Amino acid sequence: MSGYTFAEKALARAAGVSSARAGDVLDIRPDLIFSHDNTAAIRKIFLGFGAKRILHPDRVAITLDHAVPAPTTLHAQNHAEIRAWVAEQGIGHFFEVGRGICHQVISEEGLILPSEVIFGSDSHTTHFGWLGAFGMGVGRTEMAALWATGELWLAVPQAMKITLTGRLPNGTTAKDIALRILRDLSVQGGQYRSIEFFGDTISTLSIDERPVIPNMMAEFGAMNAYFPPDETVFNFLRARTNHSYTPLYPDNDAVYEAEYALDVSDLAPQIALPNQPDNVVDLDQAIGTPIQQAFIGTCTGGRYEDLVMAAEVVRGKKIRSRLIVIPASADVMLRAAQTGVLADLISAGASIATPGCGPCMGNHLGVPASDEASISTGSRNFKGRMGTTDAPIYLANAYVVAASAVCGMIVHPDEVMS
Repeated sequence: MSGYTFAEKALARAAGVSSARAGDVLDIRPDLIFSHDNTAAIRKIFLGFGAKRILHPDRVAITLDHAVPAPTTLHAQNHAEIRAWVAEQGIGHFFEVGRGICHQVISEEGLILPSEVIFGSDSHTTHFGWLGAFGMGVGRTEMAALWATGELWLAVPQAMKITLTGRLPNGTTAKDIALRILRDLSVQGGQYRSIEFFGDTISTLSIDERPVIPNMMAEFGAMNAYFPPDETVFNFLRARTNHSYTPLYPDNDAVYEAEYALDVSDLAPQIALPNQPDNVVDLDQAIGTPIQQAFIGTCTGGRYEDLVMAAEVVRGKKIRSRLIVIPASADVMLRAAQTGVLADLISAGASIATPGCGPCMGNHLGVPASDEASISTGSRNFKGRMGTTDAPIYLANAYVVAASAVCGMIVHPDEVMS
């Protein structure tokens, strides 16, 4: 008999069974479930069930991050209802306006560990694969059911093996790996699959780069994405939690439905053209395209190293297109302030905003005007994603975004940094 994939092992663990295979339907009891500004809507569904109390409030996390600070009275009322609900239900893991984006905050707080299962009412819950965990996005009705029962039935997914080899060249980042996968395999390539990564490239990626790839596998249609945890991850967790855990790794003879390999050694910076994350080309094919706004932030591109990349590009220069920088968390913002990174960005003309999702959801803090083009470190560039239907969005790494802000058009960072 063949070995087991990570997904088969992780979901068997969470279901309390000795083993599972792709296609098996299991009742999964996740280690943590979370929601964000959509918590008020989930509460209405929950109460509509006739439920009154969350079964395991100690396993629930709630973060205010999608529209912070509240841009309208309606958003403010939504936040007020969530705060009251948190107090009523005794939810301990609650993160207020300004703490940051749910995925980043939960990672920083050490709330999810290798081998654990996390369900979130946000599609980018695949993010937690960087910790060697099983992260999956669920809908609001499913989250309400999880509050009420603590479990959710799930069909174990088929798995896809992706092998990354080589070390990234200077100026190319993990964001470019994710974009290249989408370019080669399309947004449908990982649909309802467990995307399991292998290869020597992983160990060369920093703590800040690793989450980018599992996170963006949400754009790939993946159920979850997984990086094998190593000493870099273990050290990160030692600084944040005393809880014990047993990492899970796929067996060497596990069976994969599909396989893909990428040597990143000569990978050029990639850019997603409007209006799909898989409409990707090498950067040089978009050089000279005018842009009116550059945005560095989101759960894909707002970590400390993203801000450092941008600061390296703009230091001592003045931007021509507006540059909006929104750190992914308060911890990221504080570190950037203490190290002078924010000072470099502000001196160049950047606008710094409250940690959160910002214009990625089209709520505020950077909504473009009609026909204004934006270049972003975010993960999505669907029509209207940033709040304006006829405002095109380009996706790239932080070096490219910052360099484009300096020049007022899409450029290669070398043109600015040389």
